[in-house]
Amino acid sequence: MATTEKLINRVANSRLKTINLEKFFPKEEIAEFDLKNFLFKELLLREKDYRDALKEYDWEEFEGKLVALHCSTDAILPTWAFMLAASYLQPVAKNIFFGTKTDLLEKYFRDEIQKIDIEKYEDELIVIKGCSNHPVPVSAYVELTSALRPFARSIMFGEACSAVPIFKKTRGRR
Repeated sequence: MATTEKLINRVANSRLKTINLEKFFPKEEIAEFDLKNFLFKELLLREKDYRDALKEYDWEEFEGKLVALHCSTDAILPTWAFMLAASYLQPVAKNIFFGTKTDLLEKYFRDEIQKIDIEKYEDELIVIKGCSNHPVPVSAYVELTSALRPFARSIMFGEACSAVPIFKKTRGRR
């Protein structure tokens, strides 16, 4: 005997608010500019050679990109060396970040999370989505949890059907 019961998606009909950090992932391509390539034996900065090399470099490869500016060797570099490279990158890059690609992503997500109107999650049941196709830094999950905690009724991690509880507000506690 066939049943005519209608299937109900209880997750879709619940009060859960899902936040998918992957949606904050930069749309622009991320590139790295490593100063080691401009150093003598990848360790020593020779000012004239460095300035000449930067002047001759084809900066168009960074057009519209987010650029992580760093030095991957243990060279001890003066601050102005990074500043000079940034001055060449600025007209072409979408944005320049000091550090590695990982540092760039952490700062990018922090900036994006700070733009969220967190108070709109007052007394809400929140699920912070865990799976993504892009590398969302762990620091982004920490930042978002920290920002939401004073407002949300509960915070969970994962998927609505199998979320891991992170925080639940008890009466009289923030």
